[in-house]
Amino acid sequence: MNNLIIIGHPDKNSFCHSGIFKTITNTYEKYPNHNIKTIDLYKDKLHRDKKDLVNRYKNLVTWSDRIYFISPVWWFRLTPKMETFFDEVFTPGFAYEFVNITKTYAYPRAFLKKKKIRCYLTHGAPALPVKTMYLNSVKLRLVLGVFTFVFGWGGNWNNTKQFWSVPFVSDNKRKKYLRVVEKDVIRDCKK
Repeated sequence: MNNLIIIGHPDKNSFCHSGIFKTITNTYEKYPNHNIKTIDLYKDKLHRDKKDLVNRYKNLVTWSDRIYFISPVWWFRLTPKMETFFDEVFTPGFAYEFVNITKTYAYPRAFLKKKKIRCYLTHGAPALPVKTMYLNSVKLRLVLGVFTFVFGWGGNWNNTKQFWSVPFVSDNKRKKYLRVVEKDVIRDCKK
């Protein structure tokens, strides 16, 4: 199985890098029949003018059977590089197309629906206000506005996990978050 990990955090010491990313790669080392490739959006300095890099990313997405997205949430969105990745890589014609129903209405047909995904989002905020006052808008926009267009409707909600108050919780709580990631990867390896 070919696995692509996309990391969207600029700080190598962050929980996204040194915690989630490291947990995924270390877990896959125990399963040699799985191939791993990584896209580090900040190391690659992704921006809109890098057409060769965008084409390389599209080739990696095509190569993969499973994709892991890792990003913190900043201002109720993923990092700018992750958002740029979605805009530049998941383009109409490559990731989806619109199918007309009427002259004024169309729906998106996902081209990457055979790919399995997991997404791990870290928040500085606690869960209660994000899920209530803000209606879980980060996850809602990501799953409905990106993943269903590109990967279809199957499993994207449950495979998008959010970790809350990451800078403020105890090390034990962060270890619990990482056990969730490890269990997901082990489950994926056994499929």
